[in-house]
Formats: sequence, structure tokens, C-alpha cells
Amino acid sequence: MATAETPPARPRRVRDPELHRRAILDAAARAFAERGYNRATLRDIAGRAGVTHGLVLRHFGSKEKLFLAAVPGTRSVEDLAEDSGEPLAARIAREFVRRLEDPEGTDTFVTLMRSATDDEHAAAKLYIAMQQRTDETYRRLLGAHALEHRVPFMAALLVGVTFSRYVIKAGSLAEMSVERFTEDLTVSLDALLHEHPRS
Repeated sequence: MATAETPPARPRRVRDPELHRRAILDAAARAFAERGYNRATLRDIAGRAGVTHGLVLRHFGSKEKLFLAAVPGTRSVEDLAEDSGEPLAARIAREFVRRLEDPEGTDTFVTLMRSATDDEHAAAKLYIAMQQRTDETYRRLLGAHALEHRVPFMAALLVGVTFSRYVIKAGSLAEMSVERFTEDLTVSLDALLHEHPRS
């Protein structure tokens, strides 16, 4: 008597939340860099990551939170708190240049600068949120006085540098070699962060 063949077992889907999270962050960085904050959609990011739209929301909650999570600068600032023996200004400059000179051009801080021309309100909201995420680290590194009186000027310097060299890509900053740019940026940051004695 013939017996029906047992159908092959369907492969089980592997559930790896951390793997999915990394895939979503990588896809988000690419999508935001290519399309800007306003035009990038969670569905597009989910498709690039090979996950569902619902899974993106489950991991990050909203496009704004996903954007902030994909901003490498807010994560790398925490690494600066580890004393490597290198002056803080040099560490900030080296990490900033390393990120923004990446040939893939997916740094979401550049995306934020570009998005400011499309939606000033959204860009301002994201910028403030990014600052708030790094405030505690800078407070530990430099103190409360510096956080209020020096760090905002450092942030403004980096915004201007980003716009000149990486957004409009024009002028003397855009023409500098990476080595010269890193050296001069270090000197500029050190001048802002150094506590000068008051007369």
C-alpha cells in the first residue's frame, strides 16, 4: 500500500533581535543619507533591512527615534569619555573627521544639515534632541559651566564646518587635505574648550 510522502519541513525563521536592530540602523543610515529626513520612510527602511514595518516600529517607536539612534555622533561621544591620554579636542576632531570622511557618505549628521533647508522645524527638533543625548557626557568631561558656556559654541563650529565641507563642499575648508583639516579643527576646538583664566 502506497503511503503519502511526508512534506519537507519548512525552515524555521531565525529570530535575532540584535541582528535585526543592526540591519535596521544600517538601512536607516543609507536611506536618510540618500533621501533626507523628510523623504525617507519607515517602510522603505524596513524593505532595505529585510524586515517588516511593524518590526521597525517595535524596535524604535518612530522615525524621529530611529534617526537619533542612527546618528553615529551621539554614540561616539560616549566613547570620548574614556581617557586615552589624548587631549579631548584631538579626540573629538579625529572622530568627527573619521565619520564624515567615510566614502559611503551615510553620516546622518550631514543629512540633518541638508534637511534644515526642507523643514526647519523638524531639523531644529532633531538637533536639540541630539544635543540632549550628549549633554550628560560633556557635563562629566568638562563640567556644568563648560556645558552651558563653551559646548554650544563647539556645536555651532561643527555645524558650520559640516555645512561648508560636507554639504555645499565649497571654500577653503572643502579644499583642505584630511590631515590639514583634522589638525586645524583640533586647534579650533581646543581654543573653544580650553578654560582661560578670568581677569
